[in-house]
Amino acid sequence: MIVKEITASQLQEMIQVGSNYLSQNVDHVNSLNVFPVPDGDTGTNMSLSMKTGAKAVADTDKTTVGEVASVLAEGLLMGARGNSGVILSQLFRGFSKAVKDKETITAKDLADAFRNGVETAYQAVMKPVEGTILTVARGAATQVIRAVKNTDDVVSVMHAAISGAKESLNQTPEMLPVLKEVGVVDSGGQGLIYIYEGFLASLIGKFEKLTDFVPTPAFMTQMVDVEHHRAVANHIASEDIQFGYCTEIMICLKEGKTTEEQFNYESFSNYLDGLGDSLLVVNDEKIVKVHVHTEMPGEVMNYGQKFGSLVNVKVDNMRLQHNTVVEKESAQTRVYSVQEKVSSAVIAVAAGKGLKDLFLSLGVQVVLSGGQTMNPSTDDILKAIQEANAEELIILPNNKNIWMSAKSAAEVSKIPVAVIETGTIPQGIAAMLAYNPELKLEKNQKYMSRAATEIVSAQVTKAIRDTIIDGVEVHQGEYIGMVEGVIVVSNSEIIETSVMTLEKMIMDETEIITILVGEDGNYEETNLIVNHIEESHPEIQVEVHQGDQPVYPYFFSSE
Repeated sequence: MIVKEITASQLQEMIQVGSNYLSQNVDHVNSLNVFPVPDGDTGTNMSLSMKTGAKAVADTDKTTVGEVASVLAEGLLMGARGNSGVILSQLFRGFSKAVKDKETITAKDLADAFRNGVETAYQAVMKPVEGTILTVARGAATQVIRAVKNTDDVVSVMHAAISGAKESLNQTPEMLPVLKEVGVVDSGGQGLIYIYEGFLASLIGKFEKLTDFVPTPAFMTQMVDVEHHRAVANHIASEDIQFGYCTEIMICLKEGKTTEEQFNYESFSNYLDGLGDSLLVVNDEKIVKVHVHTEMPGEVMNYGQKFGSLVNVKVDNMRLQHNTVVEKESAQTRVYSVQEKVSSAVIAVAAGKGLKDLFLSLGVQVVLSGGQTMNPSTDDILKAIQEANAEELIILPNNKNIWMSAKSAAEVSKIPVAVIETGTIPQGIAAMLAYNPELKLEKNQKYMSRAATEIVSAQVTKAIRDTIIDGVEVHQGEYIGMVEGVIVVSNSEIIETSVMTLEKMIMDETEIITILVGEDGNYEETNLIVNHIEESHPEIQVEVHQGDQPVYPYFFSSE
């Protein structure tokens, strides 16, 4: 199959299928993460980021490739979660800039877009590391640039992109020793390959085999007008909605045991039109896609099955959605209207009621729920900035995997924002203790950054798989202790693990140990840990706070 150019509708389709391919393979991508700890897994972050971009594309009515690519880039940026999600957004930001004036794109245009995406992503990362998604993206672009010299077929170009990406992915363990030690390839690079494979599947028509395929955005843009729904939400009562179920189905014609009739567009549409309103029917030789507002979604499905098998079904109760939208927008209005504008504010990212209360007591204005397993998106952080209602603002990400999302939010924020690169909750607390609302942003950033580096942080959690890393043999289900991100101990007993971890972080000059107890920690165990410190190191003061954080029974810090 030869394709000489990609249209806007084809690009929309490629994005949708690429997102689905990645979504179907999230578990495999997550399994490649180096550290055997529960975290904001690369696959999950990339998939959530890509889904946000794909949804933005699905909701748009843009008609040129340049416009669709721009919508994707913006959607990815707003939905970017974790460092992998942000880098993915930068790849497609560069891609979109290269095709911004294009109505359609040729093989050469596609090659230029891949190259520009890689250049943009490398520029966005302050210290690019080889053996990561960046390397894989560059490998794809290099092969594409070579291929386009000999072909004008975009299908051949996508084959070249995947070939180059896979070749580079296989080299990542040689570039990053930790990958080689654990015996895996780079997870972000693997995720990118799944997206590219989805692009190719769309171009050659294999997307219909996806069981969770979402109706084609290019054909279904008229189906949902989000802004219209928001505009009318406050002007109509739920009980006044005549047809309450937004029903979408996709039918693979002439497939399945229930096939009874030959498909005829006119008679098919006329029948469904009698079941509701807002009808849209789109079809080709193999697939029929339907959107209709009805009181009888079951009847729509039953009728559709007469012509083939249902491979996608979606039903939303619009009356419930309407109530939710009204309540949500009302609540948001209340929040933002009562928050008085302040000259300076701090946003901290943390999970757990105890940590939230602790940060608020230290003077943080907004605590954004998130952390190791729940990386907030760029858009989440921007909403928190809006809620803080300040003239200038500081963000404490408290996790390295949130740094890039926080910086992306800072770049597009309408007010001056500084990101303190806190990688742990204890670092965030130390930084907050140095915060002075009377100082200007630059000085607070300087003092808080310095304070964050003056403590030693450690965590205790359970291993989620077997591995050998940093010279430590780890077994699934054991407790592991990490000091400054390095695994130092693995043991079946939580108290012994905690004590051994603390001993690794205590130095001659240590004066204070702080313990933050998670939701899986308990009073009896904590007392035994405290008793050990007081008996072995009577000169050290111990402070204990209830953090209620998930995943990690204990956070430790020493200063």
